[in-house]
This record gives sequence, structure tokens and C-alpha cells, in this order.
Amino acid sequence: MADRLTEVPGIRAVALGGSRARGTHRPDSDWDLGLYYRGTPDTAALAALASAFQGSPVEVAGPGGWGPWVNGGAWLRVDGVQVDWILRDLDRVESVWAGCREGRYEVGIQPGHPLGFWSPAYPGEVALGRVLADPAGELTGLQRETADYPEPLRKALADAAWEADFSVVAARKSAPAGDRLHVSLCLSRAFGVLAQSLHAHHRTWCLNEKGALAAAAALPDAPAHFADRVGEALRGLDTVAVETAAELVREVREVLREA
Repeated sequence: MADRLTEVPGIRAVALGGSRARGTHRPDSDWDLGLYYRGTPDTAALAALASAFQGSPVEVAGPGGWGPWVNGGAWLRVDGVQVDWILRDLDRVESVWAGCREGRYEVGIQPGHPLGFWSPAYPGEVALGRVLADPAGELTGLQRETADYPEPLRKALADAAWEADFSVVAARKSAPAGDRLHVSLCLSRAFGVLAQSLHAHHRTWCLNEKGALAAAAALPDAPAHFADRVGEALRGLDTVAVETAAELVREVREVLREA
């Protein structure tokens, strides 16, 4: 499939991503293929190829069809197995990577990413993926670069923990009034930022919210019972929960200051 995809105009490389690339998959996990393109990929050719693999018509969302960061792609079912094609603009990935090396990143609004899409996910996907087809060696070369986590990015994401503190302060004002929506959003944001900061502190890529809490809790120096305490806070959403969040923020920031 990967070899056939690189024959489509615009597609320069294909990589296996997600849990199957990292070896953390379950038997029922999807197969995620990143389709790295330059220019404008031929979506009609992609749709024809997808339909041939599936044996029935498949719609392909072109660039931007799935949002500004996830971009586009297609959902296929091949021999009873779910296979996702996800478009990635190689020029944009390289641009984001250049910014990461200088300590610059952004968090964009993206459906399916309730805590936002953190731009370092682009190079992180390359670093953690398995290149399947790369005729010109472009993605392979980029993967070699992303093997070294940039120190400026580590510092920038570790410093981002200030936002977790700010979010907890905001939640503390809303909790006595029983404003559970605002409290839940503030605390979720705080814990998501802490997960990003802890991953960066250990020069580990954090691609999205799924599994981020458990992964952060398993890192060295994570606060004791980190995942359990986060879960307790998110169940409570009251003044006690806010103080639990405040304790976690203090403990994580202490770890980050020791770097």
C-alpha cells in the first residue's frame, strides 16, 4: 500500500504512525499511515486507490478538509482492518520543525483535540513513526534530525507550566460558585499542560491527549500517584479538587526548576 501511495502525484513518503509504530497497540488498534506530500496531492488519484484497496467507494478529504492541523485523509477498511490515511504537508512539517529547534511552537484549535493541537506533534510523529516508503529519502533524513530532542523546545515547553498555574487560579475563583464547566475546562487544561511539560522535561515527544496522562505519570520525577490524583480532581470539580490541582502544579514546577 505504501509503495502504491508514493506513485500518486504529490505524495513523497509514507510512514506508519500511532500505537502500531510504537509497539503499544492492541489487537484491534487502527493502522495509521501518514501520507507526506508536497504541493497539492492528487486527491482524485488517492480516492481511486483507496476505493481499489477497500473494494468500495472511499471519500478522501483534501488538505484542510479535516481541520487546520490534522489536515485531511481517508478512512478505509481493508480485509476487515481499519486503515487511516492522514495527510501531512511535508513543507509545513519542516517549517514547524525549524521553529521547534529555536524553541517556538503553537497550539491550534483542531476538532478531535480538546486541549488543542500542539505543533511539536508534527516532528514528534516523524521521530516516532516507521518510514515505509520514501523514494527520495526526504522523510528518512528528517527522521534522523528529529531523533535529537531540541533543547530550546524542551525549555519552552517546560516553561509553559506557568499556564497550568494560571488555569488553577481561574478554577479557584469558579469552584465555590459550583461552575463545574469552567472548573473542568480549567483543570483539564492545567493537567494537559503539565503532561506536555513533563514530557518535554524528559525530551520525550507528546503527540496528543490520548494516553498522555498515563505516559506522564510513568516518567521519572512525576509527582507521586500523579494519574490517580488527576483523576480524583476531575471527578470532584470542587474547591478540594482545585487545591489538589494546585498541589500537582507546584510539584511539577519544582521538578522543572531542578533541570
